Amino acid sequence: MSAIKVVVKHQGKKYDVEVDESTTGEVFKYQLFSLTGVEPERQKILVKGGQLKDDTDMSKLGLKAGQTIMMMGTPGEGGGAIVRPTEKVKFVEDMTEAEAAQQVGATPAGLVNLGNTCYLNSTLQVLRSVPELQDSLDAYSRPAANTSSFSMPSVDLATPLKQLFKGMAKTQEGMPPFSFLEALRMAFPQFAERSKSGNGYAQQDAEEAWSQIVSALKPKLTLTGESAEPVSVFDKYMTGELSSTLECDEPAAREAGEEPTSSKESFLKLSCHIDGQTNHLTDGILKGLSEKIEKKSAVLDRDAVYTKKSKLSRLPKYLTVHFVRFFWKRETQKKAKIMRKVTFPLELDVVEFCTDELKKGLIPVRDKVREVRKDEEDMERARKRRKKNPLLDGEHGDSSAPKPAVKKEEKKPTTSADGDVEMGETETFKTDAEFEAEQAAALLSAKKELHSLIDPDLLKDPGTNPSGLYELRGVVTHQGASADSGHYTAYVKKTGPKDPKTGEIGEEDGKWWWFNDDKVTEVTSDKIEALSGGGEAHSALILLYRAIPLPTAEGTMS
Repeated sequence: MSAIKVVVKHQGKKYDVEVDESTTGEVFKYQLFSLTGVEPERQKILVKGGQLKDDTDMSKLGLKAGQTIMMMGTPGEGGGAIVRPTEKVKFVEDMTEAEAAQQVGATPAGLVNLGNTCYLNSTLQVLRSVPELQDSLDAYSRPAANTSSFSMPSVDLATPLKQLFKGMAKTQEGMPPFSFLEALRMAFPQFAERSKSGNGYAQQDAEEAWSQIVSALKPKLTLTGESAEPVSVFDKYMTGELSSTLECDEPAAREAGEEPTSSKESFLKLSCHIDGQTNHLTDGILKGLSEKIEKKSAVLDRDAVYTKKSKLSRLPKYLTVHFVRFFWKRETQKKAKIMRKVTFPLELDVVEFCTDELKKGLIPVRDKVREVRKDEEDMERARKRRKKNPLLDGEHGDSSAPKPAVKKEEKKPTTSADGDVEMGETETFKTDAEFEAEQAAALLSAKKELHSLIDPDLLKDPGTNPSGLYELRGVVTHQGASADSGHYTAYVKKTGPKDPKTGEIGEEDGKWWWFNDDKVTEVTSDKIEALSGGGEAHSALILLYRAIPLPTAEGTMS
């Protein structure tokens, strides 16, 4: 069809536009965007029958040459400012391997399996997802050797790990972890065990590798802050505290005057113990926080059974949870695997595991977080409804159209000097932009209020969790029937795109990277939810949770 010239009137200006009747309303909106700078989703174009929709067939509008069409709307923040790029555009084909690896959406590097080293590869991929650990490695420099000491120097794992992570950041290919694996086997000879078949090295337990690597790095990677004493990055961000009470089970001990004892201890991971009644992660954690201990009673002067009950008194920013799926089976002389299905959440609430004192600071923040989220979800649903059905605005359509939910102002009837009742304008409805601005202001106020509820002591410690809510960021999985066989892989949640200039992190898409040695694949969250076990298929062994982000005093997300 031939193009028809129409006149579009917007904010006092007139624009001559050629309309191709074979296209849709969406194409027309993009034409106007190039002229006015108003984004298509913010445009309101009034045509016969109401408001122009994206899927409207332009040929059915009966447009005539020279016809005037009204358009309303203003550019969003940053809209309308179409300028020439200040930097020369560089295409992917012209980039170096390192430059391509750092682009938004680039596939992260995998790790080559060097012979039953999948346990190590999966462990390192999840640890690499902790930015504070990477920053600490970047700042690490190996101390000079102490020539006056006759003791054997400890094996340095931090330097080869730093080099490995740096190399992985510059490629999208698989990296062989030769140096780090050699250092690990020197530091912990158990990982140098040969296969019983005599062919290569034996498979190992990923949880043991995780624990040994963390224990070796912990004294090496220290942070210097306001305090004079350096603190380990693991102590600051990944270590929690347990407050425990120990009480004898026998009434005779209590009757003889034996009092329960209290203690505090730190932890680097929580254990999820699995038995015939464990169905969910929280069931197993609760079992791990209560245990029976046999020890000598000073009052009874003999061994007795005690119950140790623990609660969390400090929550780390990163919480590691270990599914205790392996146990030593005497008959086979192997670490057998508990196949039971145990579900786990993408968001974990640990408030119920905390001390009463800590709960007082967590509960108000947690509840406010849920309230703010509900407000955000309600706003998003309302926005989608308005976009899907513009007649909800109340500007067009018949009397049966839904009325707007919000009024701008309402004037009551007044009485004139001669006693007559004057009927003023009864109500004026807000535009979408005004309504959304009011909602955004209310939401910002709620986020500021949320920040004000954070316990001052918790606010001072960036390495803790002031809400009690954690989001899942990484998973180490195992496939097979025993720890000494099968296959390990890792899942790491994708981070939002990072602005190279401001350093700000954009919104996440909810997808995950699946690291199967050097093969890296993007998967959706339903793949994670299927890792609860129930057979020899891949099941979660280690979970890495991170404290949910909270707004700053200005209401912006930290």
